[in-house]
This record gives sequence, C-alpha cells and structure tokens, in this order.
Amino acid sequence: MPTLSRFLVIIGVAVALAYAAMYALVFFVEPRQGEMIAPVALDRLEQKVQPTQ
Repeated sequence: MPTLSRFLVIIGVAVALAYAAMYALVFFVEPRQGEMIAPVALDRLEQKVQPTQ
C-alpha cells in the first residue's frame, strides 16, 4: 500500500501545481487587446457551387 499512497501523493502534488499555475495566469497576466487583421486569399472566397439535382 505504500506505493499506492506515494503515487496518489505525487499525483496530488502535480494537480496542485497545475492549479496554482492556472490561478497565477488568471490573476497576474493581462491579455493584450487589439485589432487583428488577417489577409484572405480571393480564390478561397470564390468557391464554385454545384447545383443540386
């Protein structure tokens, strides 16, 4: 049973570290807001539509 408890403790510590990292990202990192422009090729917009029969 000691190996099972050791495994569960290691998993618990890993989960706690992941939770702490997510918490830190939520409260200490400010997202940048701005306009995003992406060029789109015209050949992708001009799709040929096949008539249904």
